[in-house]
Amino acid sequence: MTSTSRKSKAKARKPAPRGRAPEKAKAKPRPKAAKPAPAAAKPTPKVAKPAPAKPPAKAPAARKPAAAPARASAPGVPKPATPAEGAPKPKPKPASKKSRRAPAIRRGPDGEILQPGEILIPGGPHDADEIQYLFRGSVAAEHEAGEAGVSEAMAKRPPEAEADLRRVLGTIGERFERGPIEAMLPQRPAQRKNFLGVVERAKHRRREIGAFLRGLDLGRTETSHMDSHGEASLQSLMEWAARLENLAEADEPDQADYAQFHRGLDQLENTTEALIVDVELTLRRVRDRARAK
Repeated sequence: MTSTSRKSKAKARKPAPRGRAPEKAKAKPRPKAAKPAPAAAKPTPKVAKPAPAKPPAKAPAARKPAAAPARASAPGVPKPATPAEGAPKPKPKPASKKSRRAPAIRRGPDGEILQPGEILIPGGPHDADEIQYLFRGSVAAEHEAGEAGVSEAMAKRPPEAEADLRRVLGTIGERFERGPIEAMLPQRPAQRKNFLGVVERAKHRRREIGAFLRGLDLGRTETSHMDSHGEASLQSLMEWAARLENLAEADEPDQADYAQFHRGLDQLENTTEALIVDVELTLRRVRDRARAK
């Protein structure tokens, strides 16, 4: 009985391990089921392969900028074309035409056409003082214009006055060429101590300065050829002429010390005469340099 009971127990125990074996067998497929994970990982590199295939598709897109010659031609067209097109239509030409017409447009207060020199000395030189300053300017001009000065002075004078005018021109020419250039203020008559006397004196000095500037104009004097000192003196001389013109056109004040006015005009005449001498000395240096060349 014992043996049979043991056998029955043994038989009962033997199927137990067989039952466990299938559990182990069932556990083995679980790692096999995990294999699909690497299989799923394999498609990822396959997906990555088409990605490098895309750059060759982009390569032709990179070649498209090679069509930039079209862009280069586009900016190139306006730049060279503009000078070529602008050449037949230069802007300086109309400006030069305007400068040529400008002298013909100059008119006086009554609408009359102004002749050359009318702005600087209206009506031409009237007396010996104005003729002297006209000759000083024409002799000192960059291109000596003594003959042109004589012709302008003779415009309203009889023919017999030409000999005297040429004698004065010779004296002034000798002074400029060889002699010392010093102040040559004309002798002034006694002035009336009233407003009219001040106005007449201011007008007369303004015309003397204008006669000198007209002489420089006859000789085509270029201020750019002068040194800075002479150019500044010429500019100051023109500014003083403008002040004298304003004084001559001023209204009479209610109360004024006309003796003080004349003392101021004395100083003004000395100042403007010194400026004229500076311009003459500068132009003599310009002429000496031109002759040395």
